[in-house]
Amino acid sequence: MPSVTIRKLTEETHRALRLRAAQHGRSTEAEIRSILDSATRPKLAIGTELANIGRSLGGVELDIRRDSTPVAAAGFE
Repeated sequence: MPSVTIRKLTEETHRALRLRAAQHGRSTEAEIRSILDSATRPKLAIGTELANIGRSLGGVELDIRRDSTPVAAAGFE
């Protein structure tokens, strides 16, 4: 499994990470993994995001009607 070393972390940041980890009941390392995982993974699927954007712009009314014309068989002549 890959690993990362972070150098020159400020004391304030390290203290905040330790406090946050304690609040969530996990180690500082586990808290950092959780933060990185949530920062790099989309929270919603792309379709959900697009629907949210459409709603925020007032929505779109689509006139979708099903074509009830019978399908013709393919000809291989």
